[in-house]
Amino acid sequence: MIPRPLLLVGAGGLAREVLAAVRLLPDVWNPVGALDDTAALHGTLIDGVPVLGGLAQLPALLENEHPDAAVVCCVANARRPLSRLNLVSQLGLPDERWATVVHPAAVTSGASLGAGTVLLAGVVITTPLSVGRHVVAMPHVLITHDDEVSDGVTFAGRASLGGGVFVGESAYLGQGALVREGVKIGAGAVVGMGAVVLQDVPAGQTWAGVPARPLRGESA
Repeated sequence: MIPRPLLLVGAGGLAREVLAAVRLLPDVWNPVGALDDTAALHGTLIDGVPVLGGLAQLPALLENEHPDAAVVCCVANARRPLSRLNLVSQLGLPDERWATVVHPAAVTSGASLGAGTVLLAGVVITTPLSVGRHVVAMPHVLITHDDEVSDGVTFAGRASLGGGVFVGESAYLGQGALVREGVKIGAGAVVGMGAVVLQDVPAGQTWAGVPARPLRGESA
């Protein structure tokens, strides 16, 4: 089997995590370069992979040097207005160009994964369900029965969902966050590190604490 060339959008920490995963899948992926708009990174290496230039070079690379390449968006920041989905929309690639990367130590239980989704080591999805496009789940995330995960969601390490949780588009769940069954996390909401979420979090709000509450200046 000939591995498919892979281009990374972003050259930060998430890109390094993705590289570590794809190098365990040498028959599937061949990382050939990264793109990042930080000029100081151009011409350098990220864990042995060259940073080829800025994002504006992506169309030419796909047309000329790497016409068969897949692309994975390694931008972890889910804060508005810089969201992964905004960037994906700006790049304008069809879904078949986006790589879905699943670490070999992740358990998906037959889940349907959207284009561009990344699941890192130790992620567990306990029953078949659908996960949206361009979702990122860092190590040891737990997604359980009847959960709904929308496009662009970011799970930091060890975030866990009880059953029947809904997570809206581009929401961010911090490291170690716990969400009780049946709770809804609104689009663009941010759940802080170690938070215990016992009630619905409205769209666009930031909640933190045990139990989680809206931060000062945001109404419940």
